[in-house]
Amino acid sequence: MNNNTAENNGTDVVLIGAGIMSATLGMMLKELNPDLKIEVLERLDGAAAESSDAWNNAGTGHSAFCELNYTPEKPDGSIDITKAVRIAESFEISKQFWAYLIKNNIIELPTSFIRNIPHISFVWGNDNVDFLRKRYEAMVQCHLFDEMVYTEDREQLKEWIPLVMEGRDSADPVAATRMDLGTDVNFGALTRSMFDYLQNKCGMETHFGHEVRKLKQMEDGRWRITVKDLQTGEKRKMYTRYVFIGAGGGALPLLEKSKIPEGKGYGGFPVSGQWLRCINRSVIEKHEAKVYGKAAVGSPPMSVPHLDTRYINGKRELLFGPYAGFSTKFLKRGSFMDLPKSIKPTNLRPMISAGLQNMSLTKYLIDQVRQSPLDRIEALKDFYPDARPEDWKLEVAGQRVQIIKKDADKGGVLEFGTEVVSGANCTLAALLGASPGASTAVSIMLSLLERCFMHRINTEEWQVKLKEMIPSYGQSLAGNPALLDQVRSYTSEVLGLVPATAKR
Repeated sequence: MNNNTAENNGTDVVLIGAGIMSATLGMMLKELNPDLKIEVLERLDGAAAESSDAWNNAGTGHSAFCELNYTPEKPDGSIDITKAVRIAESFEISKQFWAYLIKNNIIELPTSFIRNIPHISFVWGNDNVDFLRKRYEAMVQCHLFDEMVYTEDREQLKEWIPLVMEGRDSADPVAATRMDLGTDVNFGALTRSMFDYLQNKCGMETHFGHEVRKLKQMEDGRWRITVKDLQTGEKRKMYTRYVFIGAGGGALPLLEKSKIPEGKGYGGFPVSGQWLRCINRSVIEKHEAKVYGKAAVGSPPMSVPHLDTRYINGKRELLFGPYAGFSTKFLKRGSFMDLPKSIKPTNLRPMISAGLQNMSLTKYLIDQVRQSPLDRIEALKDFYPDARPEDWKLEVAGQRVQIIKKDADKGGVLEFGTEVVSGANCTLAALLGASPGASTAVSIMLSLLERCFMHRINTEEWQVKLKEMIPSYGQSLAGNPALLDQVRSYTSEVLGLVPATAKR
């Protein structure tokens, strides 16, 4: 092995991980300050090869239109839409940034990564129908969702989702909501488009096949990063003023390597996934919607079942799942030692406490792992009663690491979603967690800029540029119907999406 330790002294920002988060942050920083020197370190041999890849994520433009887990029912029977509103706003912010990239010819034509697909919530059974009706009534009070349509009419449903209704027991109460503003997003294609621009037009250096071995902050505040070239075995040291760890499931081990106090106590619980992929083109052509149902009790949010039209590499696909499972890997192409190595004295108690409080999740994952091919088809038949086993093929999906963190009362809690962890001096930040992740990348990176670049974010130069990139920046879309109409009209036109036709 060559132990060359050549040093690199001139980097402003190092992005670890070549996924949607690093691409978004790199693009925003370069637009705000073209003179920044940014380098990217990626363990794999290409961009968007893990969580951002089209086959490894849901591809849903998560806007809370159809995801029932974002609208929990309170003990008094009312529906809490707080999280749905926040996610819907965040997706509108993402669309504005993507429209800016398209309008300024920074990335390729929008049909390569985003297109309209109706978002439909579908339920059966009296209790679930009651829940969906209450959810609809609560959501249409907010103008973010006032184009939502609700029906219990079976003939209407046969038009919307013929596969879902074919062969279904006519005695079953059924209901659905539909939003035509829903989208399918190929986050892998989007990520690669941004990296292509950053490398070819902005001179950003990207090092594929490079693994971060050590992270250490020096007395002058800079970070020293020890990197290994996995092809040659060469090691070298890099120095930078700022580090962002956007490595998906690999972010937690790197955060632990940084040894920042704010990272202590965090743990990770990996959840793997699989899809059933339809291989019968005639079946694929009969369905064009993202149909989400209710998750099983005790299941993680990433396991909400859906019968899902996707466009991947320009080809229409149909997936069902995901089926959850357990692996000690933190990445699809990770190591089985990822979980054991992540357990430290500082996070042992939170991880044990969270595990004891989530035994139903553990049982669910064990049951999922033990499923036979027939069991998976039976689950599919809840959505598509006439499904035939020969029309479907099992595919391995991505790996997600859910957040475990310290809690004063419970010792430790398991959380779903994403969280940015940063040091007190804001020179290092790591993104932990999963869904809705990619769909809210722009909002997440805006909050990171506000936290870690506070000395620049309020300057007139950055404020003007931010409002050019994101016209609604600094304003509430949930609280301003006129602004939302304006923004949706703009993004729909630029991105080639169905225009909003608000009922108000």
